[in-house]
Amino acid sequence: MKNLGGLYAALITPFHENGEVNYEQIQNVVEFLIQKGIDGFYVCGSTGEAFLLTMEERKKILETVIAKNRGRVSVIAHVGNIGTDLSVELGKHAKAAGADAISSVTPFYYKFSEKEIINYYYALADRTQMPTIVYNFPSLTGFALSIKDVDELAKNPNIVGIKHTSLDLYALERFKKAHPRLTVFNGHDEVLLYGLIAGADGGIGSTYNFMPHKFRKLRQFVLQGKIKEAQNVQHEINDVIDYVSKYGAMRVAKEFLRNWGFDCGNCRAPFTPLTDAEKAELKTVFIKKVRE
Repeated sequence: MKNLGGLYAALITPFHENGEVNYEQIQNVVEFLIQKGIDGFYVCGSTGEAFLLTMEERKKILETVIAKNRGRVSVIAHVGNIGTDLSVELGKHAKAAGADAISSVTPFYYKFSEKEIINYYYALADRTQMPTIVYNFPSLTGFALSIKDVDELAKNPNIVGIKHTSLDLYALERFKKAHPRLTVFNGHDEVLLYGLIAGADGGIGSTYNFMPHKFRKLRQFVLQGKIKEAQNVQHEINDVIDYVSKYGAMRVAKEFLRNWGFDCGNCRAPFTPLTDAEKAELKTVFIKKVRE
């Protein structure tokens, strides 16, 4: 299995005005990000509006990314769903399509027990026989992985990593120290520097869609031991993330990509489009804080 570390764009899903997926624009964004030096793609995750897509759309989006990528960078397919069989179906499709790994958010809504969630990941990893990355996102799922959970999950050789979308970097450090074979990704863009210092092997983020150059610079400074310089870049990134917090990650990512020259449409309902005034504000932010 290839080394999965590095910086992955949590790829957005472009739409046409009529609400259909814009597969041509997906290809354009993939090429743009590869040329900007991204290490991989995390496809149909939260930023990709996974749970607003049909199963067939999720499959075709992944196929589109893999075809355009042509093996140049790594592709992780998010196959998470509320039911095990649905996730396994997407996982088997990801394997057939040529993804490098699969990932899944913890099952949600029904407040599944700790044991049920462990069983879910074992079933996903075993039935697909794919390298599987656990997606820990407690603020949206209501379930936070504990070190005990990770100890249990790490017994399965097909479970190879964790996407840790949590501000609890103590937990990230504990996971990586206890299980160095696992690839641990920082999931909140605003703390990438601190996640890397805590032991993360890389990051997966929504704002990598429109400012991958800044994240590459930050990670390079960390690898060189230039922490103060990395912190300055994190400050620049967080000045932009203030607007993500204000308007939402997907809307901001699509608007900034539009300013790069890629019209990715609006997010799917019930998300509402940005107003003209909000777009004008974000264009100013793009010119002053994102582009360079």
